[in-house]
Amino acid sequence: MLRLIAWRLIQLPLILAIIFIVTFTLVWMIPGNPLDRPDAQRPPPEIEQAMLRQYNLHDPWVFAGSYLQGIFLGSEHYPAPDFGPSLQYQDQRVLQIISAGLPVSVQLGAAALIVALCLGTAAGVIGALWPGSFLDLSSLAMALIGISLPSFVTGSILLVVFAGLLRWFSVVGWGSPQHYVLPAITLGVMPAAYVARFIRLGLADIMSSDYIRTARAKGLSYHHTVFKHALKVAYLPVISFLGPAAAATMTGSFVVEAVFQVPGIGTHFIHGVLHKDQFLILGVVLTYASMLVAFNLIVDIVYAWFDPRIEYAAESR
Repeated sequence: MLRLIAWRLIQLPLILAIIFIVTFTLVWMIPGNPLDRPDAQRPPPEIEQAMLRQYNLHDPWVFAGSYLQGIFLGSEHYPAPDFGPSLQYQDQRVLQIISAGLPVSVQLGAAALIVALCLGTAAGVIGALWPGSFLDLSSLAMALIGISLPSFVTGSILLVVFAGLLRWFSVVGWGSPQHYVLPAITLGVMPAAYVARFIRLGLADIMSSDYIRTARAKGLSYHHTVFKHALKVAYLPVISFLGPAAAATMTGSFVVEAVFQVPGIGTHFIHGVLHKDQFLILGVVLTYASMLVAFNLIVDIVYAWFDPRIEYAAESR
């Protein structure tokens, strides 16, 4: 287990370095000037050149060097890590924006992940134990809809029906528990469909295996066999899927946050791309990438706990 964790930690800097290089290249290729204001006004040429030199935007190599220096060593007035100033949000540092928006995105993502696990597990178990039933066909139809519909369509439908027509939820606002319901369902429908599919296929296959028949022959009850033994094994592919799924939901969805006006970092990232805010784009992407690698490490550890053969394979390398 320790060797597995050490190997993942060794890979972390290399992965983040590759992500930084790719993101930095794409960011620098975005057309437009980061000093353009929303009112289409630009400063005089001499002031613009001075600002470009101030933020090291006149040369990509100088910008990359100063940006990395700020992350690892800090800047003149700010300790490390410093992602630099935001060019879109005046008088704010990127780290301040991420610190304010990340908890919101994480809370929304956690709620969506809970929705996905609850709905997906229930639908998968029903489909595996009662194949062909009305509940099974209904869950399959809902899973197909969840996979097929884009999140902005699902969110818009939920807003129109439950906020506009039924008025069970408010259209705007954020802070109370009711504001989490519709965005969490919208963000959790698609991963719930995959969870249901994994559990349905895995549980149906496991229930026909020899060791399950042996457990039943020894006198174990049907429900004890399903939920104590079979479901644990059926969750192995779900655990592998939860790595990227948890990172995607925990960091929030750009589209979902935009539809429901959620003040998370996804909304700030969209504004950063539209206005070519290099500091904000790189800061958000590196934060997302770090969380993705961390979640994958956690999933590897949990997977090894569920299936000790993974740990033995890692230690034998």
